[in-house]
Amino acid sequence: MSQVQGQVEWEDRVAQVAGMAYVRLRVGKELGRMSVQNPPRLLDLAGTSLLRDEASAISAVEDLPTELFPPLFMEAFHGRHIETLKAMVQAWPFVRLPLGDLINMPHVGPLQAVLEALDVLLAQKVRPRRCKLLVLDLRDTGQIFWSMWSGASTHGCSSSGTVAVAEHRSMTQEPLASLEVFIELCLKKRTLDNFLTYLLRWVEQRKVSIHLCCKKLKIVSMPMENIMKVLSMVQLDCIQEVQVNCTWHLSTLAMFAPLLGQMGNVQRLLLSPILVSAFEEQEQQHVVQITSQFLRLHHLRDLYMESPSFLEGCLDQMLRCLKTPLDNLSITNCRLTDSDLIHLSQCPNIRQLKGLDLSGVTLTDFSPVLLQVLLEQVAASLQELNLEQCGISDFQLESVLPVLSHCSQLRTFSLCGNLLSMTIMEKLLCHTTGMPHLSDEFYPAPQESYSPHGALHLGRLAQLRDELIEIMRNLGCPRTIWLSSSPCPRWGNKTFYQEEPFLYHCYISA
Repeated sequence: MSQVQGQVEWEDRVAQVAGMAYVRLRVGKELGRMSVQNPPRLLDLAGTSLLRDEASAISAVEDLPTELFPPLFMEAFHGRHIETLKAMVQAWPFVRLPLGDLINMPHVGPLQAVLEALDVLLAQKVRPRRCKLLVLDLRDTGQIFWSMWSGASTHGCSSSGTVAVAEHRSMTQEPLASLEVFIELCLKKRTLDNFLTYLLRWVEQRKVSIHLCCKKLKIVSMPMENIMKVLSMVQLDCIQEVQVNCTWHLSTLAMFAPLLGQMGNVQRLLLSPILVSAFEEQEQQHVVQITSQFLRLHHLRDLYMESPSFLEGCLDQMLRCLKTPLDNLSITNCRLTDSDLIHLSQCPNIRQLKGLDLSGVTLTDFSPVLLQVLLEQVAASLQELNLEQCGISDFQLESVLPVLSHCSQLRTFSLCGNLLSMTIMEKLLCHTTGMPHLSDEFYPAPQESYSPHGALHLGRLAQLRDELIEIMRNLGCPRTIWLSSSPCPRWGNKTFYQEEPFLYHCYISA
């Protein structure tokens, strides 16, 4: 697998070098004040002429110059020259055929022609002389390849350079025993579209010789039965990112969990709200089924969980199953217990966190010591801290300010949605002054900006803003801060940001 990837990357680098060579050639001509424009290349004219006579095009494929393959293939694909497409696929002189940028069309005719040509290759005992194809890439990743090998970008490519792409990797004329097919999977409808339906049916009939690979899996809306059917045809250990962007019941997530456990190379996992029914008799069993799968995720680095209410009181079950240090952890909009925070601060795999998001986790009744200890564990590495709408009080924030000031790598900090006084805001500014990397600060409008009934007074807010500017000026450290009102009179309970920061870069006057 790694050898194939290396060859693909090498082909892309050659294409980039070819493009740069073309730029240098054009610049040299301009410096030489050449007045004659480049006429169309003979190869371009020959390619256009070939497609007018499909029989001639097919017979010429074996002797076609390598640099003419990509532009001629694009013309044949979009012009639906089916037989020419089949012949070119069977003689494709590159390891990868990136089709993703070409198949954004309602019909599957050209794709069907490519797959039929691959069937011929897979059935042959001896590989055609020129064919180097090992990877069919149906993702939108081929822009560099097609742009550098087509049109003007190829004008500066020498024959010797293009031959190297085709011949760099010595290939024996062995049969094509297997083919890797890369796709992007976004399951967002109850039924599959025509393209995916046709592709999956083709793969299912050739499971032995086709390895269907997907690096990013996104689930928006699809019945679990259909999800399981699709994933049964995918090499699950190829998946590196999983996004579940729909609301599932806990039992549904438990059904999906064994599939997740087979995705051993997942690095990034995002789970949207998980509903727990009041009548969920097997809730604890489902939690075990889900959390135990983390034991098999040996490469997980980023974990985002929105409203994971099922973790309340049992967060330690998941934390014990983490196998690698996390870079980013997000647990939002749910209730946690004291013991959950204690176990979180004691977890060895959070001590290298770069991002921590606990927004929407109510901390009002928690001892500030718990948050202190947690921040101490991540102070050396933390770059982003989000504590929005946590119900943090003045007393709690003041208690954690000393350890917060030791988060020397912190770049982004948000406290929006917490009701904080002007007094504690001033102390916050003092403790965060001079933090070398802190550049994005998002704070709530001071408590004094609101009436006893919760209405925001814009005039009072403007006055307090000016006072904060003066405080920053006296501290002598230039910075930009955003203030938000929450709830906002216009947007209800949503946190509201001004289009421009309330506080601009502030410097001491000379």
